[in-house]
Amino acid sequence: MEKAATAKGVDLEAWETALRAAVLSAGARVLGSLLKGVGCGRRTNKVTCECGGKMESMGVRSKELLSMLGPVEYERTMFQCSGCGETRYPGDEELDIVGTSRTPGVRRMAARAGSKTTFKEGRDDLKIYAGITVSAKDVERVSEGIGQEVENWAAAERKEVIKLEALQEYVEKSISLMYICYDGTGVPMVKEELENHKGKQADGSAKTREAKLGCVFTQTTTDKEGRPVRDPESTSFVGAIEDARKFGWRIYAEALRRGYRKAQRVVVIGDGAKWIWLLANLHFYNAIQIVDLYHARQHVADLCKILFSGREKEIVRHRMRWWTLMDSGNIEKIIIEASKNLPADLESRKKATKELAYLGGNKERMRYAKFRAQGLFVGSGVVEAGCKTVIGSRCKQSGMEWSVRGANAIISLRCLMTSGRLEEFWEARAAVNKHLKVTPNQALGIDPP
Repeated sequence: MEKAATAKGVDLEAWETALRAAVLSAGARVLGSLLKGVGCGRRTNKVTCECGGKMESMGVRSKELLSMLGPVEYERTMFQCSGCGETRYPGDEELDIVGTSRTPGVRRMAARAGSKTTFKEGRDDLKIYAGITVSAKDVERVSEGIGQEVENWAAAERKEVIKLEALQEYVEKSISLMYICYDGTGVPMVKEELENHKGKQADGSAKTREAKLGCVFTQTTTDKEGRPVRDPESTSFVGAIEDARKFGWRIYAEALRRGYRKAQRVVVIGDGAKWIWLLANLHFYNAIQIVDLYHARQHVADLCKILFSGREKEIVRHRMRWWTLMDSGNIEKIIIEASKNLPADLESRKKATKELAYLGGNKERMRYAKFRAQGLFVGSGVVEAGCKTVIGSRCKQSGMEWSVRGANAIISLRCLMTSGRLEEFWEARAAVNKHLKVTPNQALGIDPP
């Protein structure tokens, strides 16, 4: 060591790499010795099959595990049912490695890597940062597998939360103001997932399926200018590629979990899509409903282009005037003035009438002066940003095509991570896998301590 330290041309990175490999190799040997005897030897309890039959020991079988420290050889006893022929490895069950040669630590790292970036980049990151060699397919399988477990856990939680009506007794204090926002964004799909789905292509076909994303956050105060301030770390996300009815129950359960029933005021913000307000009326009937200001302005801008086609000065003049009227909440005046300028062309007139119907149907959701006077947000920027960061940045990269199952697994995993709840999932999972003496609700993270 002294000779190496005094030698010329020192390569510190090479030293670091060599030492890390040596330390990991030594750690793997220690881990291997710790695993000796786990799942082997005499058992105090009989091993029974799911069919009820008694299982007999069939001897020891070896299995190479890929751990965070590197490959580890593991030996455990195999049991087989004399009746149905099914086999069990109690040692695998104890260590949470049933049906896999990847340890829980490796799976956790792979799931995080695969949820953050492409599976190939996740593979490379694991090699560079942790010295773990896996394939891109390994990262994909693990990420989507853990993502599916996350979705199953979240589904059980939603069911329990709805059943117990938000567990009001466990909410420490009432919430001053809760916001519920949701939107949709297209995710590119493999061909078989697009059959019988209409799209925006010239021939009516689709290249994407809509992933719905919802968020819940709270507000306690406003700034010195009276502008609303979102509570730090108060935003949680849920999402999936599913129909509006199923998604409605998903976002409703999340609002319940967050204390919806104890919120003094509730606000739903979204664009003008009918499904958004149908869900709001169904699940959040007592909420203040607000159309996102920027979507509303875009509709006014489109209306101006239709009414004053080819006359740029008129388009700009009316757009600025009607935006000002919109800011004051005077939607009726916009409709009256626009109705006097309907084009003679039937197709253009039809488009203009559609925009006027949008404004008229949402006018009570566009009283922006009133909403601002109450210190409320009038934009859905939080969920729109979520569509880009939670879904878009991972699922909409160039050349990507997903199955619904794969996309939903990754979306569930990313929603939980962005919501800061991933540790809750791992703790609940560990509680179940280790057969700890906890109630099902505690295993889900629902029951109080």
